[in-house]
Amino acid sequence: MRFIGDYPAKTDAKGRVFLPAAFRKILEAEGERSLVLRNDVFQKCLVLYPESVWNAQLDDLRTRVNPWNSQQQMMLRLFEADAEPVELDAQGRLLISKRKLQYAGIEGDVRFLAMVDRIEIWSKQALEEVMSASGDLGNQMEQMFGQLPA
Repeated sequence: MRFIGDYPAKTDAKGRVFLPAAFRKILEAEGERSLVLRNDVFQKCLVLYPESVWNAQLDDLRTRVNPWNSQQQMMLRLFEADAEPVELDAQGRLLISKRKLQYAGIEGDVRFLAMVDRIEIWSKQALEEVMSASGDLGNQMEQMFGQLPA
């Protein structure tokens, strides 16, 4: 499953927001009905996982966590405890809890950003700040991958 794009949207007074149609079509084509929403571990945004992607993420995490290491168990506990199941309603909206809206600083304008097999949900202002502070993509890619041989 691959998402692509960056879409603006608005939350209503109850915290509902329309999932962009392009993302809904991908979910429908893959037969995904259940979603999982959690806070991102690095940025002040939310991450929306199709249930199959969430389950694969947890399976991978569980294989890496030592059940006899208390720090690793706490990390797993924190990661799972922050997750909330969400469903799209008949209109294609999802309800974001007040706690999640607060965490991400979302107060109306949001941006849905595709991140390969998951979707980030940002406050419009926060995403603009992060993107403008991130530097030059070309330089970052050159540093990461180096120059190709001639």
